[in-house]
Amino acid sequence: MSDLDLGVIGNSSFGALIDRMGRVVWCCLPRFDGDPVFCSLLQGNTGEPEHGFFDVVVENFARSEQHYLHNSAILITTLYDADGAALEIADFAPRFKRLDRIFRPMMMVRHVRPVIGHPRITLRLRPTHDYGAERSPVTRGSNHVRYVAPQLTLRCTTDAPITYLIDEVPFVLEEPLTMMVGADESLTSPIDDTSREFFKRTLDYWREWTRYLAVPFEWQEAVIRAAITLKLCSFEESGGIIAAMTTSIPEASDSGRNWDYRYCWLRDAYFVVKTLNRLGATRTMEEYLHYIVNIVAGSENGHLQPVYGITLDKRLTEETVPTLAGYRSMGPVRCGNQAYEHIQNDGYGNVILAATQAFFDERLTRPGDQRLFQRLEDVGRRALALFDQPDAGLWELRTKSKVHTHSSVMCWAGVDRLARIAARLGMTSQARQWRQDADRIRTVIIENAFDAKRNTFVESFGGDGIDGSLLLLYEVGFIEGSDPRFVGTVEAIEKTLRRGDHLYRYAVEDDFGTPQTAFNICTFWFIDALAAIGRQDEARELFENMLESRNHLGLLSEDIDPKTGELWGNFPQTYSMVGLINSAMVLSTSWEEAY
Repeated sequence: MSDLDLGVIGNSSFGALIDRMGRVVWCCLPRFDGDPVFCSLLQGNTGEPEHGFFDVVVENFARSEQHYLHNSAILITTLYDADGAALEIADFAPRFKRLDRIFRPMMMVRHVRPVIGHPRITLRLRPTHDYGAERSPVTRGSNHVRYVAPQLTLRCTTDAPITYLIDEVPFVLEEPLTMMVGADESLTSPIDDTSREFFKRTLDYWREWTRYLAVPFEWQEAVIRAAITLKLCSFEESGGIIAAMTTSIPEASDSGRNWDYRYCWLRDAYFVVKTLNRLGATRTMEEYLHYIVNIVAGSENGHLQPVYGITLDKRLTEETVPTLAGYRSMGPVRCGNQAYEHIQNDGYGNVILAATQAFFDERLTRPGDQRLFQRLEDVGRRALALFDQPDAGLWELRTKSKVHTHSSVMCWAGVDRLARIAARLGMTSQARQWRQDADRIRTVIIENAFDAKRNTFVESFGGDGIDGSLLLLYEVGFIEGSDPRFVGTVEAIEKTLRRGDHLYRYAVEDDFGTPQTAFNICTFWFIDALAAIGRQDEARELFENMLESRNHLGLLSEDIDPKTGELWGNFPQTYSMVGLINSAMVLSTSWEEAY
């Protein structure tokens, strides 16, 4: 049965998910939102998958172990047979500096070597196209196999016997072998030399990248793993950042809450770049700035969608994929996301917040200037016009439109940051005007979204509901953590949404019924809020529990069943990994205090 005990490899152009057995179960090419050449993760409970995967089968298999090489995105899987023989698989996607630019080919590399004895193995490489509908015809060369498809032909260059690979002939693994799977391009140098150079330079790249992260003193390993995962979810070509690598992993068993997350939500991307900035990894923010400048420049009448394709695509037409049964046969499988049509007014604030650091960070090679500020002012004027208008809200409710408090607060945050940026640039009159506008928005929000009788903010103007987004009032600077109104809000959320050691995003019925699983980012928001109101010990306890909730490789999906601890929802979820990093930085003992 499929589960989310998966590892992820990638190089910021594509990603692949690999299970405990070393099977590649999901990989879209040539980029994150492409056709999955490996799709067995979504083929349903049909027993052994017939196609859509890439694995190494050990005869008389007994057990497996799996880990990442220290501070890298190189995944090691060790498979043992019943007699104690074992092999090791090293999986990675090449990424390193070459010719003064980052080399990130559409390629994954598998090194397979015997480590104990000589196990008998079978190589099985079965790519698909058209979302699992078709298997690709095979052609062979002297040292490669081609899998021909209309849109993308894959080539596997290998030093393994070609017939053994094509016909899946079992053989004894006596020597190391390599398989390089990617674009249909000839390798112009020896495969062993090339693959080992790629391995070494990729390992060096990731260890150098992590070396300069400003990690907290505590929980360093967890933070580094989360940071690498966030980097893997950035599409470096455009600067866009995906919400997750998968589509249609349900939020709960048979819930129908199956969505395609292989796109760039302005909201999620803001939190990713903010978090990486806190760690000192500023290049991703600079790349994302290029992305949002293009989004703003291409907007019609200043309108921003909540989500775009990773190459600035505006239309993400949502369709059901009939050829895949779904995760554990829990369909539907969807391609595209209707949210691109939604009205979600928080996006205007998210865009401005994502760009704000560019005006204050002296480390950047291209700091924010008046030209960028003018583009952001256009976004700010939209925030000013829409802060008190109904929308689908943070949770993308498809049939319920309200003036959501979170959306209004994010509009305020965008206007507030414009005032600060203008002051930074010495633009006194603009700073004064934007400050007046921010103060006016704040007053309106407090008048309409604060329930004085219950001493809590509510999720919409004039409403009485509570949702997890209210925990961000402190995070974005709308209210101080010590303010009794925020303390009251945190307590109301705890009473309404806490289930054991986890937090739901809301507890009322929506378009698909009442939520059945906790939302991981909300639990992290709650942890941060507890710390902000002085409940530090409780926050640390809950954070440690969330660390225990990760899978065996330190990764998280979107949701978790608070009763069983099982992970649900698309994977790996950038929002969840962001929450882990932020909470660690909030709670950790400082380096100065540590020794």
